[in-house]
Amino acid sequence: MFKYKHIIIIRPLGFLYGSAGAFLSPENLVGRSGEKFPPSAAVLSGLFFSTKSTDKNHKEFTDNLHTAGPFWAKSGYEQNFYVPIPWHRIIAGEKEKYRDEWGLDKNGNWQRQRQYQEDEDKLEPAFTWQTITSWNKNKLDCATHPWDYVSSLHPHMKDDQRHSKEKDGLFLESAVQMPEDTCLIYLSSHKLNNGWYRFGGENHIVEIECQDIKNPEVLKLFGQKIQQAFALISPAVWGSTRFSYRFPQHPDLASYFPEDNTKLLTDKAIPYRSNSSGRLGRGRYAVPAGSVYVLPKPLDKTWSEFPEDWFPNQGYSLNKIGSGLCLPVEIKGLQNSNSQQTQLVNQ
Repeated sequence: MFKYKHIIIIRPLGFLYGSAGAFLSPENLVGRSGEKFPPSAAVLSGLFFSTKSTDKNHKEFTDNLHTAGPFWAKSGYEQNFYVPIPWHRIIAGEKEKYRDEWGLDKNGNWQRQRQYQEDEDKLEPAFTWQTITSWNKNKLDCATHPWDYVSSLHPHMKDDQRHSKEKDGLFLESAVQMPEDTCLIYLSSHKLNNGWYRFGGENHIVEIECQDIKNPEVLKLFGQKIQQAFALISPAVWGSTRFSYRFPQHPDLASYFPEDNTKLLTDKAIPYRSNSSGRLGRGRYAVPAGSVYVLPKPLDKTWSEFPEDWFPNQGYSLNKIGSGLCLPVEIKGLQNSNSQQTQLVNQ
């Protein structure tokens, strides 16, 4: 059963997110240091907890709340929100001008399907988001992220004089501005009352609207069972409360995620840290959204059927904030690779 019933729509009133970057000095000319945007689903969970803190059933609410994200959408099309494009699909240059896919060759190794000229080999994906309703379709509705970063220099003043300090006298603050016709999207198991809230760094004000998930394509897609290939649409933290792994480490999954026979198409790991009950959780690394897994045999589960003990639990299970939220994908060459493996086993 799909755990998420509602879409949480967040529209910023002015700047949405601000974070103080590294101090700027002649010896340290740093840009957006420590940049992190959009806020993770853990931030939304914290907002839920703060609004429900006086409820008698707070413990029961905490145990059952599930959130996921972040995603974004164009205003008026919130039910068809944008999610990260799986890494096996490459859209570069102008829309659909340079389009390619990673597939599996006859030996079961990742291989790009097209042959490129030398000047095209350096192409990087230009579009990294697609609408949820174009998932697994030949025609992608893709886009780049809509937000812009705005940086401001602020003087670090002396306590007793109207002069900046000689050392580290300036610091850089980064804020994020979103176009008025876009919004952030999160998924939630519970409703949040419409209204204005403080959300994210620096307590910026946002307008929040809650809608039921009504798009039948979205509900059908999240109800599809994962067979041998899936892609993450939110960062995944697997493993124990101490270590971070690229695959789930539960004993029952050894045959599904063997490290020597699981194909993973991904980028470098990203730092991940969440706040639980006012205490900062253990720092760890996450597999980034868009990463693609190809398993040696069908998993036959939806993400909502993944048990909580597949995920780290340090006072609060990361399953509850959408860790590793994923959808099934189609990989070229997967059928040939499977048949070859079956033939080798029979021999």
